[in-house]
Amino acid sequence: MRTKAWPLARWLALLETLSPQEIVLGLGRVETMLQRLQLRMPETVFHVAGTNGKGSSVAMLEALLRTTGKRVGCYTSPHLRRYNERIRVDGLDASDAEITAAFADIEALRDGLPLTYFEFGTLAALLVFAQSQVEIAVLEIGMGGRLDAVNAVQPTASLITNIALDHCAWLGATVEAIAAEKAGIMRAGKPIVFGATELPQAILATASSLGAVLLAAQRDYSWSVHGSSWSWRGIKCELRDLDWPSLPGLMQIQNAAGVLAVLEAAGFDGLLDAANVKQAFSGLRVPGRMQEIGTRWILDVAHNPAAATALAATLEARAHCGRTIVIIGMLDDKDVAGFVAPLAAIADQWIAVTALSSRAIPAKELARRVANATDKACLVATGLGAALERATQLAGDGDRILVTGSFYVVGAALEALRASA
Repeated sequence: MRTKAWPLARWLALLETLSPQEIVLGLGRVETMLQRLQLRMPETVFHVAGTNGKGSSVAMLEALLRTTGKRVGCYTSPHLRRYNERIRVDGLDASDAEITAAFADIEALRDGLPLTYFEFGTLAALLVFAQSQVEIAVLEIGMGGRLDAVNAVQPTASLITNIALDHCAWLGATVEAIAAEKAGIMRAGKPIVFGATELPQAILATASSLGAVLLAAQRDYSWSVHGSSWSWRGIKCELRDLDWPSLPGLMQIQNAAGVLAVLEAAGFDGLLDAANVKQAFSGLRVPGRMQEIGTRWILDVAHNPAAATALAATLEARAHCGRTIVIIGMLDDKDVAGFVAPLAAIADQWIAVTALSSRAIPAKELARRVANATDKACLVATGLGAALERATQLAGDGDRILVTGSFYVVGAALEALRASA
């Protein structure tokens, strides 16, 4: 009998067997379970969608919303080290007991419904939020938008950070096709912020047809950078002399501007005080995003060409006179050539590894693709441990080692590096 007494690892193993496919887009199964569960939903719900920058935007939203004194829950995916990272209440990861209790409650009502791993986890997060009396929820869309499990929950306001090519097998082969899928989180009469400066036609068209309140970057709200500070202007509020968010990366100002815009649109303009924003953004940390371990290691979960371009720009902006060694692992639905192209100019040595996923590109095949795309040799590692050891042997004084290409590689590398520290 499947009970709350099962350890979390046993539950997670079960979740992987419930659906014949790992990814099955559609809202019907989650909507059915929500009807059965009869959960009390938070009074305010933010959806955060987009190709890149979702994790950083969720962290910024969470930091500012917690200054209201209300209980804030966040749901993100995937995780880096522990499944518990996906569900947070007031800044703390959910405990094993909270998650397994939610799993058991869902299983008791599932009645054979073939929920995917992500759908089961989404429902568990909502259960934990209900039992913790969360008042404000920030929900990250896992993939796309229109048919993502999170979209079964009605939002108060939504943010689409940006749109680029990724998950093309499920979402479409063009930016406009992907934009149409992400536009599916819009609701009539509800604010939707689009955070990138290039606004796809599909976003405009969907907002117009639905009657959603679209707020577009550098059209309805704007920002400007002034050396080490920046300013922001919204519909009603204006903030000057803001410090850069503590999150590393050149795109964080754009992410932060979108977060401020969606808060204002949702009626939280009382939070948009310069001192409050500075304080909330000053201590932000999101593991696996330009994360530095010691003086040599850099870990970043970038896994598509747009993210690789932003990563390369951030690395190039840093003064560095040594070599850059790149450990890379990727999944089989990713554009390897497009991903490595922006990094080719700064990568002196590549090491390919098989990511810890059933959908990983085998290291030997990945090395072949990297070599073909960059005209540089790519070493093949037998495992992540071997890759880390080989990179350490190759690195001299002043050299840096970048681990990137997938959450599945970066998370395992973070675990290994911390264990050896």
